[in-house]
Amino acid sequence: MSNTATREEWLTARKALLEREKSLTRLHDELSAARRALPWIKVEKEYRFEGPDGCVSLSDLFGESRQLIVYHFMYGPDWKEGCPSCSFWADNFNGVDVHLAQRDIAFVAISRAPFDTLNTFRKRMGWNFRWFSSRESDFNFDFHVSFEPGMPEPEFRFYNFRDVPNANGELPGVSVFVKDDNGNIFHTYSAYARGLEIFNGAYNLMDLTPYGRDEVGLAYSMAWVRIKDKY
Repeated sequence: MSNTATREEWLTARKALLEREKSLTRLHDELSAARRALPWIKVEKEYRFEGPDGCVSLSDLFGESRQLIVYHFMYGPDWKEGCPSCSFWADNFNGVDVHLAQRDIAFVAISRAPFDTLNTFRKRMGWNFRWFSSRESDFNFDFHVSFEPGMPEPEFRFYNFRDVPNANGELPGVSVFVKDDNGNIFHTYSAYARGLEIFNGAYNLMDLTPYGRDEVGLAYSMAWVRIKDKY
């Protein structure tokens, strides 16, 4: 049932909510500053990736920028198509790299599927961001977004900065890197699970509406999501 009110009652309630929204914005600014202040960890391993021009290094992914954002897209080596949830996120990425480049930031997606497989799916989806394969490197494993069935099977796997049970296959995430004047690369930040919601503009728009995401009662929260050409 709708929660109706007079215009005056609505305005009073809206102003009260505005104060809470302002508090959240200020907290968000504080968190962003704390995120930027995190210490840097030097990347010692030489990672290689497969892309449109063949094999490239992690350093190559920066292009002319000093900073790099990597979206860890769930797409296993033998999968027929990309993860529907990651595809939902990726639908928000088109064109963002152009604006990021103006602030000295490069953006790529990385998955373990072969590059030709990724590129075919990218064209099908109409995406224009850069996408590379980490199939021949430990990159996904070192950043805790891939877990091979053939790997040792402990009771828990490390994901989202804690031990979680039954973490297998591919999981989503985002990682940030910076390159200094000497070409050294440092890992500065990673986020996983619900920490990725900030990157999904569609979810943020849904949160403005009366019914929101309308996911209560589903088998799991994103059970409604499909790859966009399958709705």
